[in-house]
Amino acid sequence: MTWPVVDGLRALELGTPGALRQELNALVLAGRKQATAGLLSEYAEEQEPLEHVGERLALLDDDGRRVATVEVTAIEVLRFADVPWEFAAAEGEGDADLEEWRAGHRGYWERTGTPVTDDTAIVCVRFVLV
Repeated sequence: MTWPVVDGLRALELGTPGALRQELNALVLAGRKQATAGLLSEYAEEQEPLEHVGERLALLDDDGRRVATVEVTAIEVLRFADVPWEFAAAEGEGDADLEEWRAGHRGYWERTGTPVTDDTAIVCVRFVLV
């Protein structure tokens, strides 16, 4: 399964469809969310290359419509335990500290069927709204 392409751009679909995606998209549109974290294993499963600096991505809503375009400004793969607060804060989701960020992300990935450990490889993508 490959990621959707919209208007010639690879898609960025945040969270899961419904209220979570709407909330995360609103944070991007407000300029508060400037980063997102993903599981490296999902890229391998879906045979997708990592994003690259300068790549533009189509931010999609639940119906697959582009609501914005973002440009990747940085990308790195880190162990879950090594994701720094600076990155977590850039996700703009209101976490008070790194422990809250870790608990929220661990819970999300467990609910979606992929429990994470401290050694799980996380793709940390920073972007700007264009």
